[in-house]
Amino acid sequence: MTDAPWLVALDIDGTTMHEDGTISDAVLEQIQRLTYAGHEVMLATGRSASATLPVLERLDIAPRFVVCSNGAITLHRDRDAPTGYRREWVETFDPTDVLTSIRSHLTGARYAVEDEHGYYRYTEPFPDATIGLDSEHVDFDELLRHAATRVVVISPDHDMEEFLQVVEKMGLNRVSYAIGWTAWLDIAPDGVNKATAMERVREEVGIPRSRVMAVGDGRNDIDLLLWASVSGRGVAMGQAPDDVIRAAGEITASVLDDGLALVLGTL
Repeated sequence: MTDAPWLVALDIDGTTMHEDGTISDAVLEQIQRLTYAGHEVMLATGRSASATLPVLERLDIAPRFVVCSNGAITLHRDRDAPTGYRREWVETFDPTDVLTSIRSHLTGARYAVEDEHGYYRYTEPFPDATIGLDSEHVDFDELLRHAATRVVVISPDHDMEEFLQVVEKMGLNRVSYAIGWTAWLDIAPDGVNKATAMERVREEVGIPRSRVMAVGDGRNDIDLLLWASVSGRGVAMGQAPDDVIRAAGEITASVLDDGLALVLGTL
């Protein structure tokens, strides 16, 4: 077991997992190798907790912490909890203002709100990997009645350039947000993102900033990669957008070329 462990934070979709939901043998091998060697390998994802825990099982790891919902929910391993994890830190906000503002700018958008219990309410169907199994279809007004850890907005009628222009005009205040690959907006409580959650985890596990590695591919990973790059290693996947690559200190190969396995192999 290593006497100088690294804290390794991995995004799921487009980093650990391919678009079709597969995880390569090379990635599995490297994650297992580092875990066995005593490094703290964990997930930091935009997925809900219910959509994240099955990935841990597939990777055959049980880290002390798991960052979900872009940092709004951090799980802690607990043998007495039904899922093996309890909610350790939860950040919420009132979604009323941001939802009503977005609705006035985006016609035909789809909305989903995650509450502090990991339960999703949505106005139109969303990808299952995004919102998990604990969810229900509701009217828009019902979304305003619950404190949120995360708001997700998809606008199928906009291409990416148009969507970016609309979001810029919104002037979103008192929330943190990230824009996805497509016309996708992910909103968290103000000042909350993967990086803020990972810094809390890092302090808890007692690993110095010089031995943190974060790997991601999406715009919701920008803060995480900037955080890791200050003293450690922030690594962008090869297929990441330019602004994600600029935030990282390193770049690896694409997910299709086992970029995660390659960079994990350097530890």
